[in-house]
Amino acid sequence: MDKFATLEPVRLYNAPAPPSTPSSSKRFSTAAKPVLSSRRVQAPAPFQVIGRLPVDVHILILTFLAVPDIPAYARCSRALGNLARDERVWEARWAAFGLDTARLGPVLDALDDKVKVQNGLSRTHAPPTLAPEAADDDFGDFAAVGAQAGEMGDFVGAFSPATPRFANVPPPAAVAKTGFRAKYVRAHALLKPLLAALDAPPHAVLSSLFPSPAPPLRSQAHTLRLLSRFLSPAVKPLREWEARGAALRAAVDRFEDGLLTAFDVADGKGDEAGMREAAEASWEVWDGAGAEWELGKVWAEKREIFYEQSKWRPLDNFTADEGLDFTAMDEFVVEILGALEEHGSRAVRVFPPDANVLIAFADRLANEVVGEYVTSLLTRAREISNEIFLKASAASFKEAWRMVDVIVKVASAKDPQFPKTKAEDVVYRMFEPNMDEYLDEEVEFVKQSFEMTCRAWEKTLSEHSAAASATPSADTARFLGSHNPAQVKRTVLASFTDVLLLPVTIVPRTVGKAVGAALTTGGSAAVQGIAMLNPQRWGGTGAVGQGPFPFARMGSWNAGAKDGYVRDFEKGGDEALFDVGGDEEDEEVEEKEKVDEKRESTATARSSMTVSTTADSLSTTATSVSADSTKSASHAPPALDNLDLLLSLDTALELIHADRESMKRAETFSGYPGEYGHRVRDTIEEIFVLLLQALGERHIKPGFDGAIQQMRSFQPAEHEETKSVAPLLQFFELVHIGDTMQSMMQVYFDKELAPHIDRHDFLNTVVREKKHFEDVLDDCVAGGLNAATDALMNQVEHIILKLTKPREYYPPEDSPLELGPTEGCREAIKCLQMHCQLLKGSTSKEVLEVFYQEVGIRLIAILQKHLKRQIISLNGGFQVIADLNAYHTFIASLRVASITSEFAYLKMLGHVYVVEDAKDLAQIVRDVTRYGGAYRPEDIYEFIQRRSDWKKIEKTVDKTMYNLSFKEDCVVC
Repeated sequence: MDKFATLEPVRLYNAPAPPSTPSSSKRFSTAAKPVLSSRRVQAPAPFQVIGRLPVDVHILILTFLAVPDIPAYARCSRALGNLARDERVWEARWAAFGLDTARLGPVLDALDDKVKVQNGLSRTHAPPTLAPEAADDDFGDFAAVGAQAGEMGDFVGAFSPATPRFANVPPPAAVAKTGFRAKYVRAHALLKPLLAALDAPPHAVLSSLFPSPAPPLRSQAHTLRLLSRFLSPAVKPLREWEARGAALRAAVDRFEDGLLTAFDVADGKGDEAGMREAAEASWEVWDGAGAEWELGKVWAEKREIFYEQSKWRPLDNFTADEGLDFTAMDEFVVEILGALEEHGSRAVRVFPPDANVLIAFADRLANEVVGEYVTSLLTRAREISNEIFLKASAASFKEAWRMVDVIVKVASAKDPQFPKTKAEDVVYRMFEPNMDEYLDEEVEFVKQSFEMTCRAWEKTLSEHSAAASATPSADTARFLGSHNPAQVKRTVLASFTDVLLLPVTIVPRTVGKAVGAALTTGGSAAVQGIAMLNPQRWGGTGAVGQGPFPFARMGSWNAGAKDGYVRDFEKGGDEALFDVGGDEEDEEVEEKEKVDEKRESTATARSSMTVSTTADSLSTTATSVSADSTKSASHAPPALDNLDLLLSLDTALELIHADRESMKRAETFSGYPGEYGHRVRDTIEEIFVLLLQALGERHIKPGFDGAIQQMRSFQPAEHEETKSVAPLLQFFELVHIGDTMQSMMQVYFDKELAPHIDRHDFLNTVVREKKHFEDVLDDCVAGGLNAATDALMNQVEHIILKLTKPREYYPPEDSPLELGPTEGCREAIKCLQMHCQLLKGSTSKEVLEVFYQEVGIRLIAILQKHLKRQIISLNGGFQVIADLNAYHTFIASLRVASITSEFAYLKMLGHVYVVEDAKDLAQIVRDVTRYGGAYRPEDIYEFIQRRSDWKKIEKTVDKTMYNLSFKEDCVVC
């Protein structure tokens, strides 16, 4: 038995070898030929280990190795030899080559055909530097390996020393044409012979590469580009690839210089075909180095439009009175657009679409020509005033925006799918240096405008308070002076909505121009439309602008009316001005009628508008008009008959107009992308927030505070000539005006700001500030109603005290008995009815119910106090019951259940004055369930003490109630 039999080689990662033959037990001969096998080697998994490194690391190393170093790496072991042929290695190298992404495959095919034609026969051998894939012989690519025992990690045992050699090469037909390795082998074999031309002198490289007759320029460019990719650091086809690459780059530079010369010659001749050929060849060989393509840059620099800036004068856009007239800029932009269309069309026809020469040319034209023009214009505008600067900024951007349409038109001639955003970015990039200053100045200008408007109003109110108190207000037009205040407000809001749809003049032009006249007319119509929205201006007979306060007094609207009201509430009339429930129930029907009313009212309003030539007429007109129409609280409060003038619709409309102008200017930049887009949207929101703050904190709140102060200082005894409460009547008018302002702000929010924000986002700044504005108005109305209730009830108490005769409830025995309510009761109820009717429609049902409830509770207290001041006889008791019945009837008409029940118990309380028997009276007093818990026996006891016969029945009542007599049972020590 042979104990020392020779060990056979064992594969570690492949299937075991077939059973050995008898001759295989012998030592392998160093001259043995490898046995071919039809089995392919299975690719190792990435997590397997070859040596001490995993397979994926070896693949990464092979990816970065130069191609000539791959065989040396493969000789390390049989497994690495197999791995060197792995498709993953060559897939990464083929991707780095980038022939598929650069669409150079057809160029390689044409080069292959050219080589075949030159050789006169098809290729029969693969490139000599690489062995194509052969059948596996279980020992890698080697016939014999010389190594010491233990040095070959993939084998057990060692082999006799021998010189390694490549395995037999199969015929070319055996090479797979679809694998990445086969693709690279083919490209390497085709391109390597061309590299010999790079060893020629620099001036002879191109002639060596492209001998006469030279191929077309584009074909030469494709070949140079293919060689550039072949000699790239990602491919490394040769060990000396860096030196060859430097020589190739020098040749490419010479080639580009020749193309530039050829392009200039063709450009001078107007030969677009020659220009196109040179441009396409230059674009093919350009490697992207540098910020801009040299050929396109040189072509743009030679356009004459860049050297004609001296003939345009930006300062011609300013008038002699330092206003704006953009006629000069119109002419400038027309020339710019003409040059852009002319040269841009040629760029689209000549240059490749991927070169984006049109956008580059438009960028340069915008920055170097339009940008310089706009900078000079804005610098001068900034010196004049902030307002002129803001108007000039928006107008300049609007003018420059006309380039977008021309760029899209020119580019769409060749590319119908050209994205408009590319053209828009040209203008955005041009105007971007001015955006920071514009946005900051816009916000500051809005703040200053609001501050000036509020201060002017406060100053006007202070200066004219004395005159307003001395002037009767019988001819002042008011909401309540109309037959239906709700209809007045609806008409105001309908007209206000139509005015918001009128355009705002962004680009100021001369009225003589056709387009400019239309724009200026629209802007002035908006100004006049907003100014005419105040109902106090409607129906005026005087001309606009006559007197210091035009439209402030409109006697023709309600001539002969008393206190500005068509109906004399003091002389009766139970009919309400309008009913809240009816308005809400008929709201859907009225919405349909509202469309026709809006059209008629808008047509009437527009027909009466006087078009002015400037957009600044509102600031002059509205300030003068607002002086006497409605007032805001300030230093010196007005007289009581002018309390309803503490709020000014003119001031509110002026604030809205100033805010709308600024917002429309900011909306010009609303399409800005990126950071400035967010800043523009934030600025739009901030402009609206400033309006809410100015109108709420600087106008509405001080106005209501002044009204509350005046109502608290109202003394009924000082106004004996009237039964009405002047502060309360005027406060209701104030509530109508405040409600109209809130409705106008809601319409303005829906029309102008809602498209820019999410109105359902309760965390949004605008939504929160708008809610705060509404809360401020609600708080002001609530506080005013409280003060108004105090003033009303003081007047009611004054009427009752003044008109109640000393013996009203203690008539002489022989006087006739009249069972009707007393004069004081009738006048008090009349006063309450008149003022309660005024509040209907000016507030919600909930607020109205609270007001009625408060009136009822305070009226009960007044009546109880009034009864405790009287001496009431049996006959007078019937008079008390008549008055209490009248009060109960009035309270029941308010339809508030809680106070109605309270007055029912108060009406029952009158019975204690008509009960003649003392014992029965005592039983009534002791019955705690009689008044539903509203009055305790002790309370009833106080009321019966006002009976005229109380001294006679006191003992009996006390004894019956408490079963004792104080005089008999109590001893005073």
